[in-house]
Amino acid sequence: MKSFRNLFSDREFNRKLLTLSFPIAFQSLMLALVAAADALMLGKVDQNSMAAVSLATQIQFVQNMVIWAIVGGVGILGAQYWGKKDKEVLGKIFGISIRQSLVVSAAFFAGCFFTPNLLMRIFAHDTTLVAIGTEYLRVASWSYLITGVSQCYLAIMKVSEHTVRSAWISSGAVVLNILLNAVFIFGLLGCPAMGVRGAALATVAARVIELLWCVGSSLQKSYIRLRLKTIVTFDRMLVADFWRYSLPILGAGMLWGIGFTSYTAIMGHLGPDAAAANSVAAVVRDLMCCLCNGFAGAAGILIGNELGAGELARGRQYGDRLLIIGFLTGFACTAVILAVIPLVTHFLKLTDQAQSYVVGMFIILSIYMIGRSFCTIVINGVFYAGGDTFFDVYSLAVCMWGIALPCAFLGAFYFHWPVLLVYACTCLDEVGKIPWVVAHFFRYQWVRNITR
Repeated sequence: MKSFRNLFSDREFNRKLLTLSFPIAFQSLMLALVAAADALMLGKVDQNSMAAVSLATQIQFVQNMVIWAIVGGVGILGAQYWGKKDKEVLGKIFGISIRQSLVVSAAFFAGCFFTPNLLMRIFAHDTTLVAIGTEYLRVASWSYLITGVSQCYLAIMKVSEHTVRSAWISSGAVVLNILLNAVFIFGLLGCPAMGVRGAALATVAARVIELLWCVGSSLQKSYIRLRLKTIVTFDRMLVADFWRYSLPILGAGMLWGIGFTSYTAIMGHLGPDAAAANSVAAVVRDLMCCLCNGFAGAAGILIGNELGAGELARGRQYGDRLLIIGFLTGFACTAVILAVIPLVTHFLKLTDQAQSYVVGMFIILSIYMIGRSFCTIVINGVFYAGGDTFFDVYSLAVCMWGIALPCAFLGAFYFHWPVLLVYACTCLDEVGKIPWVVAHFFRYQWVRNITR
């Protein structure tokens, strides 16, 4: 009860939380919009182009999972060492992350540039789709080479009190990507219409500008600069710490990514109406998740700073407050989703069956978002702040892979349950995690200073 009262009375906590969370949430929103813009523009070209690029970007999705783990390591260790005011070690962490991301990015670049045809055949057998996807990958591969580096720059900015600049850079790159998409795909402003090749070229140009902006910003006063020495020097103990917290994030990311892809495949096999309704629900879900992603990112930095500074009691107090915020954010998302049902059904041109599915899925989604918001903020924010990253792996293995996914699969292909019941099964994992997450939270194993 005391934490609930302090939630609104501690102005310093609220100021820090909002200063960190809204730029991160806005950045997450902009990244969600660029994927929607790509699909919309290429859909205007032809259906095959849209489908081929959608399949080709699954390779980038895998790369992003690995980069996300590296960036996660920067966030966890970086936040604590920044709280400790140890800029020297923070610079070493920056160098380690750049070295690891360069290795990963080089591998994905080589595969997409030299063997794009082979990679496309993993996702499609149709020769037309393979040919279009191959063309896209060969050009887009250059963006895969530099994306990891820019993400490390943005991560180090977030933990060193430059969250707003990080959001401006990332969001500016997204806006530029969308604008260049329109120019290169449709041939605006005197440029030739390049279709899929234009979409890939726009991505490369946006990523180059993003990286240059990152490097330029890091040269300013108060920013952490990248030094060649930190990239080539191998600090065994710090590298071990880095991967101790990053590898579970990678494992959780893979479990989550493959699981969500499986959900989409299951719903896609239930017919075009179910697939269309699920696509609409997925867009709304991703947009709603931007807010909880912002709070989770802010929680990791805010609590990590306190734990790294040795202020364990204050870090625990902040965690208690964010537990409440997790629930409040979920209920807010529930209200928004229920409110937009009439708006969505009015503007979308769907069959009567698909429209009824949309209404049902939105009602289920409104409940799901309570669990999703709470679990994202507590697991990916509070727990990660103290280096407690293994819990995410366990919870996904049990709740998603042990309960939700088998129920959805059996319901769709063996028991032939109604579409909405199968969809509800795909939402079981986040809601089912709530009691387990709460119990783990109050053990306070995440209240740890992991700096050396």
